[in-house]
Amino acid sequence: MRDFSGDHRWLSLNTATVRKQGDFVAIADACGRHGIRGVSPWRDQVATVGLENAVRAVRDNDLELSGYCRGGMFVADEAHRAQEHDDNRRCVDEAVALGAPCIVLVVGGLPQYSRPGSAASKDIVNARAQVDDGIADMMEYAKQASMPLAIEPLHPAYAADRACVNTTEQALDICDRLDPNRTGMLGVALDVYHIWWDPKLMGQIVRAGRDRLLAFHVCDWLVPTTDILNDRGMMGDGVIDIKSVRAAVEAQGFAGYSEIEIFSHGWWDRPMDEVLQTCIERHKSVV
Repeated sequence: MRDFSGDHRWLSLNTATVRKQGDFVAIADACGRHGIRGVSPWRDQVATVGLENAVRAVRDNDLELSGYCRGGMFVADEAHRAQEHDDNRRCVDEAVALGAPCIVLVVGGLPQYSRPGSAASKDIVNARAQVDDGIADMMEYAKQASMPLAIEPLHPAYAADRACVNTTEQALDICDRLDPNRTGMLGVALDVYHIWWDPKLMGQIVRAGRDRLLAFHVCDWLVPTTDILNDRGMMGDGVIDIKSVRAAVEAQGFAGYSEIEIFSHGWWDRPMDEVLQTCIERHKSVV
């Protein structure tokens, strides 16, 4: 396993971590000040400043992307499926312009939450079928741009509203169905917040292998967690054995960024420079 204690070369900042403190340009500039080389922007933050300005901010601060958040939300009623199709194609175009190595897919839950305005449904089996179809459709466009897609399994608490793919095993089953030849165009983004609890995790990481491991995200699980969405912990403040998961991922050959993604009202209330400095310190000592 790589030694992160001496520097933060392999730290990437997911821009959600400081989304309340500034826009994407301000975040990119702050990363430049702190010597953070990696960044993973969210689409809404890019849209706020404009794609051209976001591309310039990446270039001016000598940043590399560890991913682009997010594509997906594939589940919709028939009236909203064209919207989903077009939105995901735009996501591919944006990721290419920004130089992303992959697009992180949050696949969607039930249609009324995945694509607001869709007719309500409780049929999670159909939702999962739509996820397969949606990824297959997006892959056809992404292949033309050589843009890999990374399915992110989310904690089961998100099954209804954000992602009906909830384990690494489920995500890899989709990869095997849609990309059986392991072309490198479809894999997984593993976020310890969502997968740390899974008794099958270590075996599934081995199953994934290097060619399916496209992104690795870190934060921590607090006890108690007061908000399943917006009460993530800074690494070291919770119960996740982050180093053991990173060791397993790196044992398969993953050598990319450890991407810090923290949704937290507590950290959003602090100055951006303080948050980034804490991220750097914890990346060296805990990740």
